[in-house]
Amino acid sequence: MTTSHPDPAPDEASGPDTAEVPGLGARLREQRQANRLTLEAAAARVGLSPAYLSRLETGRRQPSLPVLLGLARAYGGTVAGLLGEQPGEPDPVVRGGAIEPGRAGGWGYRRAGVPGRAMQALRVHVPPGVQDEVVRVHPGEEWLYVLQGRLRLTLGDTVHLLEPGDSAQFDSLTPHCIAADTAGAHAGVELLFMHTLLQTPGSNLCLGS
Repeated sequence: MTTSHPDPAPDEASGPDTAEVPGLGARLREQRQANRLTLEAAAARVGLSPAYLSRLETGRRQPSLPVLLGLARAYGGTVAGLLGEQPGEPDPVVRGGAIEPGRAGGWGYRRAGVPGRAMQALRVHVPPGVQDEVVRVHPGEEWLYVLQGRLRLTLGDTVHLLEPGDSAQFDSLTPHCIAADTAGAHAGVELLFMHTLLQTPGSNLCLGS
C-alpha cells in the first residue's frame, strides 16, 4: 500500500541542474525500463508523481535519501547499484573524500561501505531548507551517526535532535523521517548512514507527511 504525498518544492533555477552523482538519472531510467514499468507505475510504487520521477531521470533533481532507498527497493536493486558501483570482487577498504552538496536542494552521497553486502553504508549530506519529509515505513534496520550539523530525526510521534557525535539505531518499521535542523553559513547535516535493504512486498510502503 502506498499513499501519495506532495513532491518536494520545485527547483529555484529555471534550467536543468547538474546531478551530484554522474549518470544517476540514466540508471534510474534503465532500472525502471528493465522492470517494464511505466513512469506512472514506478512513481506509484514509491509515492512520487510521474513528473517528479521524470525530473530525477533527466538529472534535473537529486533524490533525497528516502526516495533513493525507495527506488532501489522498487526496482529490486541496491543503492550502490543506482550510484554506479561496479560489480566484482569488492575492495574491503573504502577511501575517504569530500561530499559535494547536491544542487537544487539535492542530497549528496558518497559510498562508505562495500557494495553487494547485506548492510549498506553511505556518507550523506542532508541539505537545509525545504525537505522531502515523507514518513517512511519498511522492513529492515537503520543506523546513523551525525558528523556535522544538527539532525532532526522523527520516530513515530517523537522528534529527536541529534548533534555531532550522536547516533541512532531503529527498526525501519517505525515510521521515520530525517531532515536538517541547522541554519547559517554551514547549514545542512553530514552523517554516516547504514541500512539493511530487504526485498519484500511490504518494502514500498510510505505515508504522506
